Amino acid sequence: MSVWLPESGETLIARAPLTFATGAATPVKGMRWFRDTERRDIQNELDGWPEGPAYTPRSAGGTAARNTVKGAAMAVGVAVMGLLSSQSGSVGPGRSDKGSNTSHDRADEVEDFPVMWAAPGTIARTLPWQLDPARSPQDQYRTHAVITDRRLVIVGFPYMKGDEKRISDEFLWETPRSSIEKVELRDFKIGNDAKIAFTDGSWCRVSSIKRERLTRYLIEPPDFIPLESLAPAQRHTAERFTAAQAPDAQPPLVKRNPCGCFRIEVVAPSTIHASFGHSGLNTVMDANGTELSLTEYHQEDFLT
Repeated sequence: MSVWLPESGETLIARAPLTFATGAATPVKGMRWFRDTERRDIQNELDGWPEGPAYTPRSAGGTAARNTVKGAAMAVGVAVMGLLSSQSGSVGPGRSDKGSNTSHDRADEVEDFPVMWAAPGTIARTLPWQLDPARSPQDQYRTHAVITDRRLVIVGFPYMKGDEKRISDEFLWETPRSSIEKVELRDFKIGNDAKIAFTDGSWCRVSSIKRERLTRYLIEPPDFIPLESLAPAQRHTAERFTAAQAPDAQPPLVKRNPCGCFRIEVVAPSTIHASFGHSGLNTVMDANGTELSLTEYHQEDFLT
């Protein structure tokens, strides 16, 4: 097991599976495009990218998409793989309960489905091709996003079904947190997608079965409360919870929730799962340092 870890002094916050998203509306189902700001296809302009499929949106009458690169038969296979990816971010079970049948962006969700929107020289054009399920099938290779207090990192590793704990990370890409302008949730259909917009005007649309884990920590500033700033009872609870986790558990990440309670999150590299990323080692305590159960606190405030 060779897990990518940040450098000394950098805080590891979260890790979850991530791929480019996949169209779900009938005209673009199972498809994705890479566009410039004039909506032209740029996949053949991306440095180092292997050849991939070229899709044609289905007509209103339901005409089947054609793969102009490798033939219609392969297009069907890619579409199936793409649909699985849009449902789970990987091949396997997984579905968000936040999906919606209403699109608020028909141009980019129904009529077209860009997962990269980038002028020449912009950040989105540097994203790794391994994020594309059509070029890097998820039954052979997985890609994860890793978030630290300094940057967003993409890693990848070979995958063998049934061997979820074998992780041999390859560093693929990184960008500082300061380059991310905003993150917007995209709930159309499955509800696993998010749009990451960069400060140079480029953006990408990605999918993850652990979307909330990623977006929570990309949207929120990494302003965790230092342990020494906690009241003694609070610190005791945080340290006790950490000690009960895996031996390699990192120091607890503590944040105050809007309700006044405190969320405690622990990251342990040894718990990384190929399909789900880091396990959800978390709990909530009140202002007195008393750990709260799910029946005492809103379940959505626990990371899943």
